[in-house]
Amino acid sequence: MLESPLSAVSAAAAAVPATPAETGMLRSALHVSARQLRTAIGGAARLPSSHISRLPPASALHLPALRLPSRPLPLLSRASPSALSASAPRFPSPASLPYGATRARGITSASAAASGSDGAAAPSVAVAADEAESSSGGSGGVTEKEVAKARGGKKGVRKDGNDAASGAAAKSGSGSGGESSGEDDVEVELPREPLPTNESSEKLLRIRHTSAHVMAMAVQRLFPKAQVTIGPWIQNGFYYDFDLDEPLTDKDLKKIKKEMDKIMFKNLPLRREEVSREEAARRIKEINEPYKLELLDSIQTEPITIYHIGDEWWDLCAGPHVESTGKLPRKAIELESVAGAYWRGDEKRAMLQRIYGTAWESEGQLQQYKRQVEEAKRRDHRKLGKELGLFSIQEDAGGGLVFWHPRGARVRSMIEEYWRQEHLRRGYELLYTPHMAKLDLWKTSGHYEFYRENMFDQMEVEEEHYQIRPMNCPFHIMLYNDSLHSYRDLPIRWAELGTVYRYERSGTMHGLFRVRGFTQDDAHIFCLPSQIRDEIRGVLDLTETMLTDFGFQQLEINLSTRPEKSVGDDAIWEQATQALREALADKGWEYSVDEGGGAFYGPKIDVKIMDAIGRKWQCSTIQVDFNLPHRFGMVYVDADGTRRPPIMIHRAIFGSLERFFGILIENYAGDFPLWFAPTQLRLLPVTDSELPFCKEVVASLLERGIRAEVASGERLGKLIRNAETQKIPVMAVVGPREVESRCLNVRTRKGGELGALSVDEVARKIEEAVANKGYL
Repeated sequence: MLESPLSAVSAAAAAVPATPAETGMLRSALHVSARQLRTAIGGAARLPSSHISRLPPASALHLPALRLPSRPLPLLSRASPSALSASAPRFPSPASLPYGATRARGITSASAAASGSDGAAAPSVAVAADEAESSSGGSGGVTEKEVAKARGGKKGVRKDGNDAASGAAAKSGSGSGGESSGEDDVEVELPREPLPTNESSEKLLRIRHTSAHVMAMAVQRLFPKAQVTIGPWIQNGFYYDFDLDEPLTDKDLKKIKKEMDKIMFKNLPLRREEVSREEAARRIKEINEPYKLELLDSIQTEPITIYHIGDEWWDLCAGPHVESTGKLPRKAIELESVAGAYWRGDEKRAMLQRIYGTAWESEGQLQQYKRQVEEAKRRDHRKLGKELGLFSIQEDAGGGLVFWHPRGARVRSMIEEYWRQEHLRRGYELLYTPHMAKLDLWKTSGHYEFYRENMFDQMEVEEEHYQIRPMNCPFHIMLYNDSLHSYRDLPIRWAELGTVYRYERSGTMHGLFRVRGFTQDDAHIFCLPSQIRDEIRGVLDLTETMLTDFGFQQLEINLSTRPEKSVGDDAIWEQATQALREALADKGWEYSVDEGGGAFYGPKIDVKIMDAIGRKWQCSTIQVDFNLPHRFGMVYVDADGTRRPPIMIHRAIFGSLERFFGILIENYAGDFPLWFAPTQLRLLPVTDSELPFCKEVVASLLERGIRAEVASGERLGKLIRNAETQKIPVMAVVGPREVESRCLNVRTRKGGELGALSVDEVARKIEEAVANKGYL
């Protein structure tokens, strides 16, 4: 028997500093105050995780019956209108902060954070980050300063030397109670303003286009035998494809950049020249550039335009460019990587070397972009999917085919159930249709004619050809045509989580973002022309609700109108396009118009979301279709007895479950909100003696629909770290005292320590947070 309960802690203490989470958990398990714990370990806040499980049970230590104050941080659930503006995310978390927040160890600073492209400031729920006692479990906790001292560092100071604790911190479990280990502790300073885009800044577009030309000129200076092909601007920079005998290396990229700098220093003018097609062909043959000759043949307009850099280099180009190479911001341009690319995207043709570069208006923007790239790597859904046991791509089964692991399948199941309930509430009926059909169906729909290269080969069954489906639309149309409909029956809203299969080349697949088999959250509305506006408005309302419920508050809207080649008469196109405009006006949404960018069968609305680090993702689409009703002979009986074709509206909100899940992983860095986290609560028994009670608690919580589990078989310190690494939202240490009092010592990732709570109280708090789609 130990003489002093604190001597047990002191005896176990070693030189390895513990995380605040481990300190808080042990303090809760042993029922000692923070002051007692600090005294036991010499005030250094050291707690070796390797020794935690070697401590005697709390009951054997004869500790005084101390209770930790149950003083949780306020719930971070849906904020009140006074707390958040309409443009701010409703669910603040370290993983989904407005673009511009700064994240330090255990503290998330959102002072002066900017929320999006409209420039609206994103509010933050702020607390002072320099509290003397920052443990959320109550006064007397181990402070962040003490923990930092034990680790040999200073409180709240990032590696770049800036004070991360200055100003205000977004409250997501700040202080020692909110800190976690592993990837969560990466210090990331996100940019305060969104980066410009090619669409928002013509200056940036000119810089990138000219940078591509300067790079090509530099390459041909260093590698005279190199042949150039195409070199466009792209989302974050530019690229150029080259036919080179020797493979380029990182060392070569540095040489090319130095040569680019020389060209920029010379301030060479860029000059536009118009020539005839014959003259352009003559010049191309003269310098022996066969790829340019092929490009010339594909240019349909006259005259042919050429851009010169000084008197040394030129290329076929329509522009635009800066006036001279000296106008390029040399320090805002970098070459990033080299990749292989087939000429014209055809694997049967030459393999070229593609050099990617990035270019910005200033060096500050470049540094901001590079930080964003590093943060994107940390959030990569392929890496996190493996680490968190969410999904995998089993190459032995085939590329682009997703295997959902139990934890990932739980999230998918919750997304699907949420999707179903939201649709049923809004008057949709749910469908299930086959995964394949006779080839004739796809010929009728036009997919076989226009989409064949993206479809898998057919299979022969009893001398008939069947096609695995690339789309769900024809199946819904067949159900519509199964009976005759009156105008009184319309609108009809049918929705299906339908799995489709599309051929993707092996080199184009990318985690969950581009796969060969995926499930669309598909729906089709069949309505009267006069109902288009109301139906579109209903889809926009549903889109807003579903995307914001998952934490995406900033939306970018695009309306695409009639292209040159289209089906349908002028009157119906005008009516449909006007209905889309009016529905957007009803919502009060600003939108961009892509004149002529609609599908050949009707106008459409596309919705992009912005994630936690400022990237935009195409998700939702709403398309009016005049083509398929005509192809399939769809009709309804109008009030005057005539038969007319209905208007068909295609719409998807998530796009596909696989891609949307990948976006969610990266948006939240795998640290999902409580309501769709794969595990909501994990019980951590101090010894195996508490296992029966833990299993009893888990069973009762599962009965209430709470995703609870128990982890055992390791030392307590490791169990805690595993829970943190796996981003478990709520965990509870269970020792002999908890078994005796039938309560749990609860700790959350967002709110820190909640103290000792009854099982029923824990369940009610989780249920409340889930109902509010918030956090504990």
